[in-house]
Amino acid sequence: MARRFKPQRRQVKPDPQHGNKQISMFVNRMMKDGKKSVALKIMYTAFELMEKKAGKEPVEMFLQALRNVSPTVEVKPRRVGGATYQIPIEVIPSRREALAMRWLLAAARLRSGKSMAEKLAQELVDAANNAGGAMKKREEVHRMAESNRAFSHYRF
Repeated sequence: MARRFKPQRRQVKPDPQHGNKQISMFVNRMMKDGKKSVALKIMYTAFELMEKKAGKEPVEMFLQALRNVSPTVEVKPRRVGGATYQIPIEVIPSRREALAMRWLLAAARLRSGKSMAEKLAQELVDAANNAGGAMKKREEVHRMAESNRAFSHYRF
């Protein structure tokens, strides 16, 4: 059953320091209890740590990490005649970005470390180098889609 109304996408203001919308969206997802200034401080501290560790431009590394973690396919459950099949579908770009951000944050929060800034910096550096918890999650999702490729004819 299709939706009758498709909500309009909200426009996100770019972040104050770098003027990048992806950074702003990431900060919004990282924020807890509406404390945006705290989330921004964590993000910018993580960028400083990334620059010290890797010696590369932190914004470029962040964008590279997002691209690396973004999934191209995922599985969705579909009931067909009493059985539920996991059907691989292609991920639309907006969801791709949202999943990548969500996975990066989850992986960073699960890491052992002192501060959130340190954990986030390390996760972003790892993701930019095709490693880390978020990349593991992406590989897992791709593996699931690959193993259920036989059910791809049950399209939505």
